[in-house]
Amino acid sequence: MEKLPHILLVDDDDTTNFLNEHMLRKLNVTDQVQIAHDGREALALLTQPPPYMPTLMLLDVSMPGMDGIEFLEAYMRLPQAQQDATIIVMLTTSMDSSDLARIDELPIKGLVSKPLSREKIDMLLQLHFQRQLPGE
Repeated sequence: MEKLPHILLVDDDDTTNFLNEHMLRKLNVTDQVQIAHDGREALALLTQPPPYMPTLMLLDVSMPGMDGIEFLEAYMRLPQAQQDATIIVMLTTSMDSSDLARIDELPIKGLVSKPLSREKIDMLLQLHFQRQLPGE
């Protein structure tokens, strides 16, 4: 399988980031994983020159500081070409009904429940990148 060039993990939980990065590398999905601990840190990465354009962003909904929804509102002000370069999938344990109501307005391609698993990664790869993890 052809690897994804860059993946950005945006989550305030270090354990979640460690496990997700480990799984993505172990499954040979990518060699390049960048981590941001909240929306502000992710936005800073994306707006530094030259702009960082991850292929896939796994974005936590609930984070202190700038949460996933607030991040997406700011993200929509980035240049369209930069937005088009990244597939954003939100990761969540649960969502507030007011957040769910806003999902359709946000530039995300999907919503996946935590924890991330081999099956969920395979589904994301097939759905958004026409790739499939090799059989075990």
